[in-house]
Amino acid sequence: MANTTDSRGGSITGRPESSEAASYYFRYIDRVAGGDVLGAMETQAQEMAGFLAGISEEKSLDRYAPGKWSVRQVLNHVNDCERVFFHRAFWFARRLGPSLPGFDEGPCAEVARADECSWVSHVDDFRDTRRASLAFFRNLPADCWSNAGTASDNPFTVRALAYVIVGHASHHAEVLREKYGVRADPRSEV
Repeated sequence: MANTTDSRGGSITGRPESSEAASYYFRYIDRVAGGDVLGAMETQAQEMAGFLAGISEEKSLDRYAPGKWSVRQVLNHVNDCERVFFHRAFWFARRLGPSLPGFDEGPCAEVARADECSWVSHVDDFRDTRRASLAFFRNLPADCWSNAGTASDNPFTVRALAYVIVGHASHHAEVLREKYGVRADPRSEV
């Protein structure tokens, strides 16, 4: 398998092996085609911009069933999770420690009160969060991609976490299409 190289000529990506994350997370990792996670992250950022731009302020408050998250809450969750996965990647890449605590999405979503923020602020947050993730991963030394640790009692490499970021956003874009009836801008495909 060919690996992508960074500006220093080192190997940075390739697909994560089964030992690089708990099997649960391969539901996200496997959504990412190919072995260029940085390219996938960049492409997804552009495609999501078109997809999210097609959602109105009114539509962003929709829920597909009582007790389910609104569209705003779903995107807020995507943004929160990208931050969590990014933090884990940063922590392990910089060798700050071998483990991190878990993350419970329920209380996090409740405290965020996402429906009180405008839709455009959530869309801007996605764009800015992704921009920060890309800046970090683009500048990550090649030998740090294989650094590993444990979070939520699950093993992760930095490389696997980059794939999880892309796959998790892809998963929730699909949820928005299938359960909420959100349609992408015809110029984009998420």
